Amino acid sequence: MNRDDLLSLLGPMPTKTELNLNVIEEVDCGAFIRKKISYSAEAGETISAFLCIPKVTCLPLPAIYCFHQHGNNWLLGKSEVVGLAGSSDQAYAKELAERGYITLAPDAICFEERACAADPVLYHVHQLHTRLMRGQTLLAKVLFDISVGIDLLQSLPEVDPTRIVFIGHSYGGRTALFAPAFDQRIKVSVSNCGSTTFKEMLLSNIRMQFDYIVPNFLAYGDIEDVVRLVEPCNLLILGTDDDRCSRNIKAIFEYAKSAFVKGKLERQIYPGKHVFSEEMRLRAYEFLDDHLNYQLQVENRSQNDSLLV
Repeated sequence: MNRDDLLSLLGPMPTKTELNLNVIEEVDCGAFIRKKISYSAEAGETISAFLCIPKVTCLPLPAIYCFHQHGNNWLLGKSEVVGLAGSSDQAYAKELAERGYITLAPDAICFEERACAADPVLYHVHQLHTRLMRGQTLLAKVLFDISVGIDLLQSLPEVDPTRIVFIGHSYGGRTALFAPAFDQRIKVSVSNCGSTTFKEMLLSNIRMQFDYIVPNFLAYGDIEDVVRLVEPCNLLILGTDDDRCSRNIKAIFEYAKSAFVKGKLERQIYPGKHVFSEEMRLRAYEFLDDHLNYQLQVENRSQNDSLLV
């Protein structure tokens, strides 16, 4: 699989419109300002997100696109990664803002404010099926929305447009493998608990997310082939030893590592189930710091530089 193959499999992309950025509210969170914003990707569509901007003076700053998990909860998305709902282990947008990074946490299509509360599952299926009938894919829309989010970040004066990062767990972890292959502006990406290949999912009868139903994908390759397309991005793949979504990490690493010439590919497997533990998050954050050559600029940083809250 090459990048042209991937783009062909994804199918036609939506058409971008003006960003129409709107700041709805601002909240002082101590080390950073959390803004609730809305913006447009396609005409007639509004994406809701949280934008966290640290209170530091050394602008511009690296920016991180924080993609939320699935968790079979379509009514929860961006609010979990900024620590307003759900699990505290998922609040990586909040923690990274406390470390001095600008973070953007949007709702993925069909989640939270982009869900249909009356029947979120059927609505998600509808979004997949209507695209397939037109020769499109829902994954193309997901990646397109990420690209628009990067456009937004690069338009902000506080952001260093050359230091764009992606991080995600589970659904977000799988997307962290595809996003830098699709949009090469992403310089560093961290995938947590999202590595299981499609072939393994079929073999083990593991349910696939609607967004990753791409016709004829396996005729061209699998997850390990997508990982090879990530280079020159620096990629860290994390997972656990008792998680059906974390399988194949070693095999993916061995298969893809030779493709990384300018970028760095790393992996680590932890004991446990489907989690993004404090230890795993700290490993992810240190990877970001190292590959962005970024000195933390948080006034209340602890003596050991661990800012997990």
